[in-house]
Amino acid sequence: MADTINEAKARAEGAEAEPRATAYSWYVLGVLVIVYILNFIDRQIISILAVDIKADLGLKDGDMGFLGGAAFAVFYALFGIPLGRLADNWSRVRLLSIGLTLWSAMTALSGFAYDKISLTFARMGVGVGEATASPTAYSLISDYFPKRQKATALAIYSSGLYLGGGVSLFIGALIVEAWNKAWPAGGPMGLVGWQAAFLAVGIPGLVLALWVASLREPVRGAMDGAPAEGSPTPFREFGKDLSMIVPPLTLWGAAKRGPRALAVNIGFAAAVAAFALWMIRLTGNVPQWTAVALGYYAVFSWASALRANDPATFRLIWGTPAFICTTLGYGLVSLAAYALAFWSAPYAEIVLGLPKQELAIILGGNGALSGFVGVILGGWAADQLRKRNPSGRIWMIIFGVVAPIAPIWIGYTTADPTLFYIMNFLAGLFGAAALGAAAATTQDLVLPRMRGTATAAFFLGTTLVGLSFGPYMVGQISDLAGTFVDGKLIGDLRTGILSLIGVAPIALGLLLYAYRAVPQAEATIAERATQAVES
Repeated sequence: MADTINEAKARAEGAEAEPRATAYSWYVLGVLVIVYILNFIDRQIISILAVDIKADLGLKDGDMGFLGGAAFAVFYALFGIPLGRLADNWSRVRLLSIGLTLWSAMTALSGFAYDKISLTFARMGVGVGEATASPTAYSLISDYFPKRQKATALAIYSSGLYLGGGVSLFIGALIVEAWNKAWPAGGPMGLVGWQAAFLAVGIPGLVLALWVASLREPVRGAMDGAPAEGSPTPFREFGKDLSMIVPPLTLWGAAKRGPRALAVNIGFAAAVAAFALWMIRLTGNVPQWTAVALGYYAVFSWASALRANDPATFRLIWGTPAFICTTLGYGLVSLAAYALAFWSAPYAEIVLGLPKQELAIILGGNGALSGFVGVILGGWAADQLRKRNPSGRIWMIIFGVVAPIAPIWIGYTTADPTLFYIMNFLAGLFGAAALGAAAATTQDLVLPRMRGTATAAFFLGTTLVGLSFGPYMVGQISDLAGTFVDGKLIGDLRTGILSLIGVAPIALGLLLYAYRAVPQAEATIAERATQAVES
């Protein structure tokens, strides 16, 4: 009895000794949620503005797909790894305020774009700036909240994704309608509605950056009882990371590993350049395939450097087919999700003739609710399936591939707006259900010390496969299936969106292989890591 009382006292004392989130912690979380909402507003607002941008700049659907996808995604993915490492070694508050300033300024500058090239450079800048957001926010939250509250805090932060995506449609439509009504021929400085929208959402971020800069930098690791200092030379480490992934610094990084590594790096660069030239000849889209080639060459360079510097991590990520197939399989789920998120509003406006403001409210609310509910329910279901079967979570990713097929087909062949809205909601709900299962599976396939790198590799897959190709593929196929009216190409967005169903068999094949391979891969993690180091 005495022992039981002592154990209870010890537990109580331990609970009292555990660090607690303070009122200031919740204040910081609130600021970070606002930053994340603005992050997704700036990223997604181009969707509701697509029809107006396309008409004013004389662009095609393929061009808009590039601007909504690869122009942002490649630079977001490439700079995410070195900036994430910089967040581990330098002031996260300063880095986030600088990143917020950059992406807000580039969003505002999008409002002065006068052709595809100028808008492309602005979107690239938005991608680089936004690459600072989640690495810094995740790290700050981990040092402001104890482990028992961390999942709750991160879930609250992640809500900004869905809120921002939904609000972007509403704000964009509201500003465009009001501006064009007040100044039908162009307002101050000759700006039209879509340009005013970029300015309206970009400028507040510059003020918000000052607010972020006022936050206190917490002691790194204090909540885990292991205070730690960042690197004494954070920018030297940042330079090393840039040399691993950002061309042409990658050539210098390869040369440091020896002549053979440099030759292999140059050979791969030549191969992807040749592929890009071939695709440019087929499609005529220079920026899309230039950006894709740049992105895939950079990933190859990073993987090569990882193989030389950390063979165990390379083996468990790039040398594990179960990891690769899971990442690519989910990458194709995200391809459809990103494509629908970008094209659903332009499709409904052009094909169904629905008013922009109605679309903004209903599709915005649809996206926020379906994404939030789908992620939560899908994550819970995946964990239940995992209890019964080591590969159980893969079934939830497969569900994310198969379940949206019928809603996409019905929603994008009907002429009934209500049925379109319902099917669009279901497609988003089912696709979002796969995210938690895919992320958790990749985390299970590596050692704890490798989880940050595994997360980076996973998001490279979702970004460089999903975001780079989803919006573009729909736009390019729309152009190919379209017709010329009075010498002007009119795209076929219905065919473009329905083509998304064609990626399902590929994703299904990858995931069925992963289902068979995951148990063995998970059971041999330590053994394969040791073998990689020894060899």
